[in-house]
Amino acid sequence: MARTDYLFTSESVSEGHPDKVCDRISDAVVDAYLKADPYARVAVETLCTTNRIVIAGEVRGPASILKSIEGLAREAVRDIGYEQDGFHWKKAVVEIYVHAQSPDIALGVDAAGNKDEGAGDQGLMFGYACRETESLMPAPIYYSHRILQDLANARKGGKVRGLGPDAKSQVTLRYKNGKPVGAASVVVSTQHDENLSQDDVRAIVRPFVVSALPSGWMCSEESFYVNPTGKFVVGGPDGDTGLTGRKIIVDTYGGAAPHGGGAFSGKDPTKVDRSAAYAARYVAKNVVSAGLADRCLIQVAYAIGVSKPLSLYVDTFGTSTVAEDKLEGAITEAMDLRPRAIRETLGLNRPIYARTAAYGHFGRKPEADGGFSWERLDLVDALKSAVR
Repeated sequence: MARTDYLFTSESVSEGHPDKVCDRISDAVVDAYLKADPYARVAVETLCTTNRIVIAGEVRGPASILKSIEGLAREAVRDIGYEQDGFHWKKAVVEIYVHAQSPDIALGVDAAGNKDEGAGDQGLMFGYACRETESLMPAPIYYSHRILQDLANARKGGKVRGLGPDAKSQVTLRYKNGKPVGAASVVVSTQHDENLSQDDVRAIVRPFVVSALPSGWMCSEESFYVNPTGKFVVGGPDGDTGLTGRKIIVDTYGGAAPHGGGAFSGKDPTKVDRSAAYAARYVAKNVVSAGLADRCLIQVAYAIGVSKPLSLYVDTFGTSTVAEDKLEGAITEAMDLRPRAIRETLGLNRPIYARTAAYGHFGRKPEADGGFSWERLDLVDALKSAVR
């Protein structure tokens, strides 16, 4: 029998976290290629350390974009807010090692003759949705993101001073009868100016935490931890090396649902690591929104070069209003999960990815230019019809 009373914790990291700096740069490169050619192929990784940025990967697209990659990296770092001695958007050395995509990969992925476009790699991807928040996201990761995003907006908008770009949050929620009812503890670590004390930082941060959480959910002062080590002046890539794709649980569901293992950032949408994970979230969210389940986990699996998914699995944790095998059939009828169909349904061949690099790929609002299209709720009617 599933537990109903428990504590559950998720963490988030800010756009200035070293790994997120790398995700942002990699996705800026993806956007540049897709803006120039919607069918460009990109797989780019970034490493950041003290005043050094290294970008490497494989691409197929306009050669002119190569010349702009250094500028894209510097602009991303400047927008995040790094003008520090140890990591500065203008002073950092930028090294670029980007070359053409393997023709063997292209042969398996490209459509040709009667062959449909195949998956860009093998793998399994998960999507998840639940009724814990209005965005149908698990509450711990949702509030962890919100705390940091609100702090970043205030920092960049000049509403708070003395905080740096690098920050982390961690929210532990108390569940009763399977539903979140309040925060048992909250941890926020944020980079700050040398002249600020731990108490100063706590006073700055506390109102943002209280505002991000539902009314009455704030934990006790004894369980509210701000910069627990006492000092966080040196941060960002100067304090810790960053790499693309190292925050995959932060990017998804905060550990509340499984993850297939593949990262998202730096990959064009032919890579099912990214596009199929978006599609799985899209399906799961619409299943819950349609009232077919209160919780929904979707798994879909692919083989490189093969268009048809190898498997589709649905788990509603006993909350569905229809049998899960029937729900699997309805999903197959309502949503084409072949890679090209996913890209076309969700409009993924667009420069919409840099904005996903921090504060989660899921639980965001769909945007007018197609950003976060996988958060739309336009599959509800098709799913309802398919289960009748």
